[in-house]
Amino acid sequence: QVRLVQSGGGSVQAGGSLRLSCAARAYTYSPYCMGWFRQVPGKEREEVAIIENYGTTRYADSVKGRFTISRDNAKNTLYLQMNSLKPEDTAMYYCAADSRDGSGYSDYVFDHWGQGTQVTVSS
Repeated sequence: QVRLVQSGGGSVQAGGSLRLSCAARAYTYSPYCMGWFRQVPGKEREEVAIIENYGTTRYADSVKGRFTISRDNAKNTLYLQMNSLKPEDTAMYYCAADSRDGSGYSDYVFDHWGQGTQVTVSS
């Protein structure tokens, strides 16, 4: 059964770094698009960064220049390197996959989600 398994996260002081990983298990191909989202209680889920299978990326303005999304298609693993963390980055982080095969779709449909991992940044 296809599933996304997250690791990483935790607590860090402002200015520190963390790395999140997300292994896409049981896929026999590289999903069209994978991404990271975050959510704070009482707020809408926010897209942090996404990456298509051929490398096109998109970042939220709030994380540009600080976060880097990458993926290892051979391992079907997604990463998020988070540097210069700020207290406002504190959230539950989720990885997600648009599981369609191929490329060039006109939209993203994230139909598989990881279990979530907490990131807490203290000032």
